[in-house]
Amino acid sequence: MEKDIILKVENVSKQYRLGQVGTGTLSHDLNRWWHAVRGKENPYLKIGDTNDRSTKGTSEYVWALQGIDFEVERGEVLGIIGKNGAGKSTLLKILSKVTAPTVGSIKSRGRIASLLEVGTGFHGEMTGRENIFLNGAILGMTKKEINSKLDEIIEFSGCERYIDTPVKRYSSGMTVRLAFAVAAFLEPEILVIDEVLAVGDAEFQKKAIGKMQDISKGEGRTVLFVSHNMAAVKSLCTKGLVLMHGKVAMIGSVESAINYYLTQDSESMNKKVFSSEFDKKEFTIHEISLNGLGKSSDDALDEYQQIEMYTLFTLKDDSKKLHLTFVLNNDSGEPLFTFSHINNEIKLNKGVNKIKCTLPKGFLNIGTYYLSLYIIENSKTTLFVEKDIISFVVQEGERSIGSWMGREPGFIKPKFDWSIESC
Repeated sequence: MEKDIILKVENVSKQYRLGQVGTGTLSHDLNRWWHAVRGKENPYLKIGDTNDRSTKGTSEYVWALQGIDFEVERGEVLGIIGKNGAGKSTLLKILSKVTAPTVGSIKSRGRIASLLEVGTGFHGEMTGRENIFLNGAILGMTKKEINSKLDEIIEFSGCERYIDTPVKRYSSGMTVRLAFAVAAFLEPEILVIDEVLAVGDAEFQKKAIGKMQDISKGEGRTVLFVSHNMAAVKSLCTKGLVLMHGKVAMIGSVESAINYYLTQDSESMNKKVFSSEFDKKEFTIHEISLNGLGKSSDDALDEYQQIEMYTLFTLKDDSKKLHLTFVLNNDSGEPLFTFSHINNEIKLNKGVNKIKCTLPKGFLNIGTYYLSLYIIENSKTTLFVEKDIISFVVQEGERSIGSWMGREPGFIKPKFDWSIESC
């Protein structure tokens, strides 16, 4: 069956010059012009550092995006994820034609509506009602088309009381509500949304995600969605694209993309040795490791194993009554449960302690998990917190032929006692 491609991005790259506004010096401009006259490539496209905000770099040019290639089918919801500075917003601005790519091309079929930043496309002095017509006109809608949707837009936004008030008096949440309602109800073929929904309250976020699902599934339109909320990405998107330092790190199913994004900086397998920054006045954290029963931390964990977790910890003063509390989070950052050695009335001794915690056989489902560590003094004062201090993956175990292959719903698989009673 032939694919219905609505958006095609080919070798898109975007280069910026650091430190100054404009193209740079007159000599650079003359050099570009001289190369263009002779039909040659811009000489400054051959230089420039990779987009890594954490390093100093050696060039005054940086590639915000480099060699981006992907296709989006009609009705697909593409989640674009990556760290801050990975190039997500730059890509969306290029797709929305706010800025042009340095090299490469974008081919789209139909109107593109964008929600890039709070208040983008709104005029502060105009009322909410006037801005609806302004945005509709920008999207290429006629006045008659906008009028036919006006009541639905106002009702969905929840801003009816303020619809004839200038937008400059709106809160950021109200502005986003109205902007989203306009973009969603004026029926663009491609809807581009960049993180702005995080400004809205929980009730509006739920409404907005429901509307985006209706847009893609019911109406067959395409959505490009950028968010750091992995739960929202997972619930909404059908496909995921991970950006890393301005390049496509991977593209595939939304589950695979999220898993790749969350584990890209993890150390190998299930062990972490800590540096001197975890050497404190009262204690030192040396190491946390996980392994299947009878195996080492270099071996993969699977869903049927009994898992042993070891924490190597030095208590420097036994007058300090410290205990370690762990919070287990899933790959969307949601806490699953909390556990601590104090529940078993185990006390830490002065010196090195090797603390063992055993998870029951087959307790955790397939997936990626993150441990956060809290060190508590006297059961009430938090001395130390480190979120996502270590991550680990539970893989699919060996299954008999003919059994269910794949991940069952849920994150834990407790073994309850079952029996058949006589009637």
